[in-house]
Amino acid sequence: MSNDTPNTSTRRKFLGMAGLVGAGAVLSSCTSVIATTPKKPNLDAAIFNFALNLEYLEAAFYLAAVGRLDELTAAGGDAGKVILPAGFTGRGGATLPGLTGDMLAMANEIADDELAHVRFIRGVLKTGAVAQPRLDLGPAFDAAGRAASGGAITGFNPYANELFFLHGAFIFEDVGVTAYKGAARLISDDSANGNLEQAAGILAVEAYHSGSIRTQLYRRRGEAAAAGLNVEAVVQAISNLRDSVDGADDRDQGITATGNAGVPARSANIVPTDANGVAFSRTPRQVANIVFLSQGQAKGGFFPDGLSATTAAGGAVNYTPLLNL
Repeated sequence: MSNDTPNTSTRRKFLGMAGLVGAGAVLSSCTSVIATTPKKPNLDAAIFNFALNLEYLEAAFYLAAVGRLDELTAAGGDAGKVILPAGFTGRGGATLPGLTGDMLAMANEIADDELAHVRFIRGVLKTGAVAQPRLDLGPAFDAAGRAASGGAITGFNPYANELFFLHGAFIFEDVGVTAYKGAARLISDDSANGNLEQAAGILAVEAYHSGSIRTQLYRRRGEAAAAGLNVEAVVQAISNLRDSVDGADDRDQGITATGNAGVPARSANIVPTDANGVAFSRTPRQVANIVFLSQGQAKGGFFPDGLSATTAAGGAVNYTPLLNL
C-alpha cells in the first residue's frame, strides 16, 4: 500500500513528466545538431582526376626515357601532347643516351607501373576521367634547372644522359609520394568502392619508386653533375626549389642530412621522414605549386595549359575545393 499523499503523488508525476520532457528536449536538440552537421563532401572524383593528371606526367616522363611514349596513347593518354627536348622523340624503342643494363631495367619497370596507374585510375573514373593535358618535358626542365641553381644550370635536359634522367625523376617522385599521403585524409573510406585502399596501394608503389631513385642518386652523390656542382648539391638545390614554391615551411629533403630541417643526424637520407619516421604530406595546392613551378598559379611549368578538367562524358571537374584545402 502506498504511503504517498495526494500531494506527493501529484508532485512525483509532475517531476517524472518534467524529466521526460527534459530528456526529450535534449534528444531533440541532439537530433537537430546531427541533422544540421554538414556532411563531409565527397571529393573522390576530383582527387582521382587530380592524381590522374600527375600520373599522365609521370608515365610520359618514364615512357619517353625508354622509347615507349606511344604506349601512353594506347592507354588513354596522348603522346602528341607531350613536349620533349629538341631532337629527342621518346619513341621507337630509342632510349636516352647511356641508359643501359640495370638502370634501363629499372626505368622500364617504373614506366610499366606509371602506365598501369593511368589505366587503373581511368578505369575507376570511367567516363568521369579527364583527358590528358599538354605536358612539358622540355623547356619546363630547363626552367626548373635555372630556378633551382639561381641561373647556374642552363639547358637542363633529363634525357641527355642517365645521371640527368635520375635528377629529372627526383623532381617528380617525392612529389607523388607526398601528394598521395596528403590526399589520404580527403578520400572517402568506403569499403564498397575501396578508393582509400587503392590510393594507399598507389602511394606504396610511388614510395618504392622514390626510394629507388634516391638510392641511385645517393650512391653517386660525389660525382660531378653540372655547373661545378656535384650530384648531392644538385639534388639539394632541387629540394630547395620545391620547398621555395610549395609553401612557407621547410619540409622537403635531399639525399643527405645537410640543409634539411628536422632530419636526424645521419649521413644518408634515402627515406625522407620526420623525427617519428613518418613520411610528410603535401596539400593539393602545394603539389600544384611545384608542378606549375610557381605559387598560386593555375598553369605553368610541366602543365603549360593547366590541369585537364574535361571528362569523357563532357563534364567539368572543379579542382577549386581541393586547391583551397
